[in-house]
Amino acid sequence: MSTNLKTADEVLTDNAEGMSYLNRLPRRVVMLYLPMAVFVFVLLFPFYWMAITAVKPNEQLTDYNNYSPFWVVGPTFDHIKYLFLETSYPGWLWNTMLVAVGSTALSLVASVFGAYAIERVRFTGSRQIGLVIFLAYLIPPSILFIPLAFIVFKLGIYDSRLALIFTYPTFLIPFCTWLLMGYFRSIPFELEESALVDGANRWQILVKIILPLAVPGLISAGIFAFTLSWNEFIYALTFIQSSENKTIPVGVLTELVRGDVFEWGSLMAGALFGSLPVVILYSFFVDYYVSSMTGAVKE
Repeated sequence: MSTNLKTADEVLTDNAEGMSYLNRLPRRVVMLYLPMAVFVFVLLFPFYWMAITAVKPNEQLTDYNNYSPFWVVGPTFDHIKYLFLETSYPGWLWNTMLVAVGSTALSLVASVFGAYAIERVRFTGSRQIGLVIFLAYLIPPSILFIPLAFIVFKLGIYDSRLALIFTYPTFLIPFCTWLLMGYFRSIPFELEESALVDGANRWQILVKIILPLAVPGLISAGIFAFTLSWNEFIYALTFIQSSENKTIPVGVLTELVRGDVFEWGSLMAGALFGSLPVVILYSFFVDYYVSSMTGAVKE
């Protein structure tokens, strides 16, 4: 009896077979610390490169004989001042935020109704429609922007933020719907059946039961939609012409590159500040994002 208890205790310790190969420091370094260090380096090095390039004086950007490309001597904020004071970057930042929030809101509303109808109402052919919606996400934007351009011109919203807010959901809704379908599927049907017995209608069930339980999934879909909207380039380049209506991805590339002259300091500063909102968003809601993605694919 004591032998069995000892074996059971050993299973719960690092001495048991399974993770025991990490007990020795050399193996931990090779199997754990070294891969993590490589991963962190690959992940963070672009941000480091953007940061040091944004504060490098112009003479250090190309003079690698006298200056190290991986460090900066005598940092300057001239590139950042030029970006915010002499370009339309603050307006691009506002346009990007407005378009990302608007298109994300529209996509979430449509995705919630679509996912709920497919997973909870269970009409004939619901599974096939769900598959078709997800396959629509795989259509390249380079194919869709041609017919969408015709619609945008017909509606008279060309060169306006509305053109982006109304076209971005074409690639946001399919994936968000698929993601919410998986999360709605994980909610017990008994809750909905009990609410129906108590006299609740479908709208009350959706608002008071399903949506409160699906908050992690909604946050995950919102983060995904916001990120894609924030970084989108093709539609923003096609449907926006005036400088004051451009978003960050298009404005930084078209306004800070003049012929063969690349303003690398301002370019890197614009890319760095343009990526910060998404980084901050992920840092606050990463737990919800991971949990909802797990709920979406586990079934």
